[in-house]
Amino acid sequence: MTHMDKMPPPKGPGFERVLQQIPVAAILPVKQLPITVPKSQKYAQIAASIREAGLIEPLVVARAPGQDGTFILLDGHVRLHVLKEMAADVVTCLVATDDESFTYNKRISRLATIQEHKMILRAIERGVPEARIAAALNVDVALIRRKRTLLNGICPEVTELLKAKHCPVNSFRSLRKMKPLRQIQAAELMIAANNYTVAYTEAILAATDAADLVDPASKKEPVGVTREQAERMKAEMASLQKNIKLIEGTLGPDHLRLVVAGRYVERLFTNDRLVRYLEKHHGEILGELRQIVAGLNQPGPSSEGLGEAEE
Repeated sequence: MTHMDKMPPPKGPGFERVLQQIPVAAILPVKQLPITVPKSQKYAQIAASIREAGLIEPLVVARAPGQDGTFILLDGHVRLHVLKEMAADVVTCLVATDDESFTYNKRISRLATIQEHKMILRAIERGVPEARIAAALNVDVALIRRKRTLLNGICPEVTELLKAKHCPVNSFRSLRKMKPLRQIQAAELMIAANNYTVAYTEAILAATDAADLVDPASKKEPVGVTREQAERMKAEMASLQKNIKLIEGTLGPDHLRLVVAGRYVERLFTNDRLVRYLEKHHGEILGELRQIVAGLNQPGPSSEGLGEAEE
C-alpha cells in the first residue's frame, strides 16, 4: 500500500451551500435556556432587533441522524426562543454537515462592531427610523448615527481585517484620520496586540508620520509626550510592524506542527499503561503535555455585542 493509499479522503465543506427555510417546530434545541435569560436586557435587545430588522444571522443546525425532517440546533438558542414567542412558522438556517459541527459554538464569532453597523444599515434601508432602532437597542440615537457612518473613510482592506473584531466605535475615528496604507498597518498592529481600545488606536495615530495622515496639517503633538518620546514611539511601532511580518511567515507552519504534535500526544493518552508510567515517573512532564492538549481543545475568545449575539 502506498503513502497516498493511506491518506484519508478530503473532507467536504462543513455546511450545505444553500440556506434552508426550516419549520421552527422541526428544530430541537440542545440545551434549556435559564429562566433568567428571557428577562435580561440582552434578550430584550435581541428580540427588538429581530422585530425591527428581521433575523440577520441565520440559526445553525444539523440534520438529526435517523430522523428525516428534524434538525438539531447548534447555535441560536436565544433567537429560536424569540422566534417561538413571535409565533414564527419557518426560519432561515445554515445546515452543518461536518461531523465535528457540535463544537461549532467554540469557533463562531459573535456579532462584531462592523457586523452591527451592517445590521443598522439594513434596518434603515427597510425604512426603520434611527430613533426607533435606538429605542429598540436601548441606546442613544446619536450612537446609532455614529454607527451608521462607522465605515466612512475606512478602506475596504481594514473593513475586512476588522469585520469580526469588537472595536469601540471611537477607535474608527482615529483610523479615519490615516491614509489607507497606514490604516491597514494600524489594523494589523491592533490584531497582533489583540488591543482595539481607543487609547491604543490614538497611540498608533500619534506615532504616525504627517505624510501618512489624510490631513497632515492637523497632526498634533501628543499631550504630555516630548518630541524625543514621540520619535521613539514611531521607531518602536515600525519595529513591531516589521516583526509582525516576520511572524506571519512562520505562524501557519508552526501552528500546523503544534496541532499535529498535540493530536499525537492526545492519542498517546488513550494508552492507560503509558499514562500510568508517566504519572509514576514523570508527573511534571505529563502535566505539561496535558496543558498543551487542553490548549488545543479550548474555545477561542469571544465577547458579546448588540443585536443577535448570544450564548
